[in-house]
Amino acid sequence: MRPRRLIRQLLPTLATAALLILLALGWSITHELRQTYYDETRAHLEAQAFLVARQLPRPLASADPRKTDALCKAVGAETHVRVTVILRSGKVIGDSEHDPATMDNHLDRPEVAAALAGGTGAEIRHSFTLDQDLSYVAVPVRESGRVVGVARTAVPVSAIDQTLDAVRHRIVLIGLLVAFGVVLAGSLLAQRLMRPLTTMAAAARRFAQGDLGFRLPPQSTTEAAALAEALNEMAARLHEDIRALTHQRNEREALLASMVEGVLALDSHDRVLTMNRAAGELFGVDPHGTTGRTLQEVVRNPALQKLAVDARSAEAPVETAIVLRGDGERHLQAHGTPLRGVEGREEAVLIVLNDVTRLRRLEQTRRDFVANVSHELRTPVTSIKGFVETLQDGALANPEEAQRFLGIVAKHADRLAAIIEDLLTLSRLEEEGGPLVDFRETLIRPVLVSAIEACQPVAAERGVTVELACDRALSATMNAELLGQAAVNLIDNAVKYSPQGARVRVEAGQTNGEIAVRVKDDGCGISAEDQPRVFERFYRVDRARSRALGGTGLGLAIVKHIAQVHGGRVSVQSALGKGSVFAIHLPRR
Repeated sequence: MRPRRLIRQLLPTLATAALLILLALGWSITHELRQTYYDETRAHLEAQAFLVARQLPRPLASADPRKTDALCKAVGAETHVRVTVILRSGKVIGDSEHDPATMDNHLDRPEVAAALAGGTGAEIRHSFTLDQDLSYVAVPVRESGRVVGVARTAVPVSAIDQTLDAVRHRIVLIGLLVAFGVVLAGSLLAQRLMRPLTTMAAAARRFAQGDLGFRLPPQSTTEAAALAEALNEMAARLHEDIRALTHQRNEREALLASMVEGVLALDSHDRVLTMNRAAGELFGVDPHGTTGRTLQEVVRNPALQKLAVDARSAEAPVETAIVLRGDGERHLQAHGTPLRGVEGREEAVLIVLNDVTRLRRLEQTRRDFVANVSHELRTPVTSIKGFVETLQDGALANPEEAQRFLGIVAKHADRLAAIIEDLLTLSRLEEEGGPLVDFRETLIRPVLVSAIEACQPVAAERGVTVELACDRALSATMNAELLGQAAVNLIDNAVKYSPQGARVRVEAGQTNGEIAVRVKDDGCGISAEDQPRVFERFYRVDRARSRALGGTGLGLAIVKHIAQVHGGRVSVQSALGKGSVFAIHLPRR
């Protein structure tokens, strides 16, 4: 195959990559816009429908249809929304866009049927009355708890297609401009890269012809200068290669022995040529006793044996994941490389093993955290947005409803602020850690008394009594502010999850060379399967109850990090229906 110039290989690749990225981004944006528009339209129509349902005359069946029709037309003219009122029999008695007397029976409409069943019906379909596609939302009209009719609102969906077409056209235009810019920039970059490469190629040909006295001139870029210097050094040091090879072999042996990665070399018959200390520890064998033994004798792992076979026949390094099961599951990232001798004859396979167990766990923890924090933040944000839109759509005209909606918005805003504050606390604890925290020998009892006083209003509201048992002379090397925050979190949880009139006991004492602060409650308890995870971020044993009590899901995680900053640990003892004991264990310095 005839080689092609760098510029001809670089430009199409860059342009194609830019266009593909923009196309994928455009498709994703338009898809999300469409779904978001549909969802917002449905919520808006549902709110309008409920408002219409509240304004309808009662009783609906015997009311004057002309008043109902006039109401529909008035609301439709003000909101630019089609409004229809339908009796339980399916008869239309009011419509903002058409004469109800000439309209068909609507009992067979899907959204109407859903509303008559007591729910909220939503449908996107063609309207034969208006001869266009509409998005419908229908809600039940109730009298004395009984559904007597349906209030339906609708808007055309043609605006969605127009908006999306405009977005697509803009994305196409931007894509063309970006592709042109990439081609232009790539052309200039390729030309700049080719100049030093041409110089290097000419110098390499002179070195190959034996002109080792030639030296490359200084280059303008760091990379080119480094390569030129390397070529010059190569010409000056060729006569030292034999001696350097012996030295390098000794260095290789020392390097293998000191590497944290496992290294395993096999011959053409899968016999072990060499195994370093790290590989022996991974497999639980003595590396010095494995030389000459087959791989199957040393390690019984089908994935590792398959990697050796694949690497021997491959033209490039082979990579695979290997799981070792023993005392605990260990994840290894294995790289197999064929080592060929003269004329490509197979001689050996080199396998490098990286223990990525901790990395896998950290990745899983990160994914769980991102998913949890996204979910926790989305809930109050969605609620705030929904109630603000309801207020904007007319609820401000009703002072009582407006005040109730504002109260709900404030509640969710407080919850959002609490989540953010706890996340910032966790972030500060993780970033600062123990070395930057001021530790002093401090009496523990005053810290616990302050924590109990901070939780007293909630305890009094629930009729919960908080007791304290702590020696006045007990002290520890600690940060009083952080330990107080941890104690407040534990006491607050104990109070909230305890029944009315219960007792919460706070104890502190020295046992087994450590100081333990325990908070006991008589609450609902925690199952054995949930206990190992209660200190994880956003983990909730009872999600519905935890949110109802105002928890952010981060309190126990903060307690755990505070204990770790002090060089200590946390623990929990609990059983369903028998209460819980949460403890912070601090080392006795």
